[in-house]
Amino acid sequence: MTTPIPAPLWHFLSREVALVCDASGSITWGDERAVRMLECTPGQPLRKLAAQGTEDKVDRLITLARDERVEGWEVILCVGGMPRTFAFRGAPHEGGSALVGSLVTEDYAASLSQVSETMSELAALHRETERQQRELKRRADELALLNRDLEESNRGVRTLHAELDEKTESLVRAAEIKSRVVANVSHEFRTPLHSILGLARLLLNPANGSLTVEQQKQVQFIRTSGEALFELVNDLLDLSKMESGKATLRPLRFSASDFLGALRGMMRPLVPVDSPVELRFEEPPGELLLETDEAKVSQVLRNLVSNALKFTETGHVTVSAELAPDDRVCFQVRDTGIGISPELHERIFEEFTQVESPLQKKVKGTGLGLALSRRLAEFLGGSLTVQSTPGRGSTFTLLIPRVHPEVEAMVSLAERSQHLEPGRAPVLVLEDDRQTLFLYEKYLERSGFQVLPVRTVDEARRTLQRVRPAAIVMDVMLEGETSWGFLSELKGNEATRDIPTLVVTLMDREHKARALGADEFWLKPVVEEQLLRKLAAMARTGPVHKLLIIDDDDVHRYLLRQLLKDTPYVLSEAATGPEGIRLAREQRPDLIFLDFVLPDMTAFDVLDDLKADPITRDIPVILHTSRQLQEEERQRLAKETAIILAKHTLSREVAISRIRDALHKTGLGTNQGEGRRG
Repeated sequence: MTTPIPAPLWHFLSREVALVCDASGSITWGDERAVRMLECTPGQPLRKLAAQGTEDKVDRLITLARDERVEGWEVILCVGGMPRTFAFRGAPHEGGSALVGSLVTEDYAASLSQVSETMSELAALHRETERQQRELKRRADELALLNRDLEESNRGVRTLHAELDEKTESLVRAAEIKSRVVANVSHEFRTPLHSILGLARLLLNPANGSLTVEQQKQVQFIRTSGEALFELVNDLLDLSKMESGKATLRPLRFSASDFLGALRGMMRPLVPVDSPVELRFEEPPGELLLETDEAKVSQVLRNLVSNALKFTETGHVTVSAELAPDDRVCFQVRDTGIGISPELHERIFEEFTQVESPLQKKVKGTGLGLALSRRLAEFLGGSLTVQSTPGRGSTFTLLIPRVHPEVEAMVSLAERSQHLEPGRAPVLVLEDDRQTLFLYEKYLERSGFQVLPVRTVDEARRTLQRVRPAAIVMDVMLEGETSWGFLSELKGNEATRDIPTLVVTLMDREHKARALGADEFWLKPVVEEQLLRKLAAMARTGPVHKLLIIDDDDVHRYLLRQLLKDTPYVLSEAATGPEGIRLAREQRPDLIFLDFVLPDMTAFDVLDDLKADPITRDIPVILHTSRQLQEEERQRLAKETAIILAKHTLSREVAISRIRDALHKTGLGTNQGEGRRG
């Protein structure tokens, strides 16, 4: 038997039943109550007294109490064959453990009943969970089946889309081929037709020999048929241009009065002197000025007047023009001819469609005039409609904007380009096609660039005199001129040779473009993402550079401000050294122009203050002075400034060049907004 526990420890453990176990868990001593209640004997393992299923918990208690104090460890031991709960405390004792257990009074049967109820509830919950899992599995199977059906439907839809895409591509190719064939054939037809018509005129000219009456009649038939065929070829060619989007807008500013006067002169010969049809032109009210494509407006009205004269046997054909709401112009051609049935009002604008009538058989036509006229009206931003009643004549109305939308947009674009927007890098775009210019602006306006549009080389030169762009995008094939010489001029001029230049054109002349100095060459059309990536790499983007001039000379500060006007530089001014140092600390400019002689301090004093402050220490300084510097002054200033510049040599080109050189030394000249900022 182990030595009984000393009284202090025994008292500390507040025993009810007291036990001592060795390291293996066998009882070596038990008090009188323990022997009586638990019927324990020395050498008996304590786990033998545990209720069934709780043996491991008794073993853990013995193990823990052997190494450290244990509080409130509940175990179930058998008392008189019945399980009872004891709350044990334990402590290490002579290599084993001393344990004191307090009997916990409880209704074990009630606990067992509660456990049984809980187990029943868990079993019921388990059964419900299994039922829900089976239901979920059934629904998952249904969803899988539905997904398979949907996937099959999707495959069918994708197949259908692929077929539609293929048919669409086929139709697009067919339309392109048709347009090319029509254009090529129309051009090819013109040459022999010119010859036929020329020879017919020669044969009909009495000066080249006389023909019999029958021969004259036959040659006249040849000439008439040739002229009809020539008209058809011209209409086909114009229609092909409209369909392919290759028609060119050539806007002019003209008055409606002068326009109708010229049209009257062209159409008068179509009306014989003894004709029962009168051709009238009404004078427009007031001074009505238009800015649109005069030639295309004239082409539409010539077609309308010609048709009206063909289908009017007696009466008159009247042409008028007046200002309409929304700054539009309404041209009308009214006749007293045979009229058109309401169901044919839209059909007559279809290609190769003609109204069936006795008069139609007398006056042959191509059936393309009205179709082409409506396309031209739409190209002019307007519409062509008809109002007509059989036997009461027809009224054709051409309604177009007084100023063509492209002209308005171009004027607005040009006006915006006159004022450089801070924070947006200017890009000079030399392009004669207005739609392409609008496309460039749309691409670039969302990406930190400002488009400076020009349509001729002379406009480009004038723009370069007031603005130094971050990059140039140019077409070399312009209307009426090429820009090869301008590209060579750009890259040969020291002031502009390092402006990144991107040539975008329709002709594959990359070798020539690069030989003349182009930084990049692309064929049209341009992809937006590609253009933005290239410009971001080529041009200087980001915030504009901030400059500070410290100079007490008002005239020289004004001069520098004017020289840097319309450049991507923002200039701040200080008339004294202390004010300049303060502005340098507050604004943290990218570059400082410093006069050598100031009224209150020398350039050396200013430089010392700038270099002593970590905020301004790394700002490059251009020293400009009209004084002849001593050698030792020049040597010291050369160490502390980026550039020494004589005032009398300052010009726009020199200022910009020196600024760029100084910024380049600090890493700010290649990518605006990067480098020293903080």
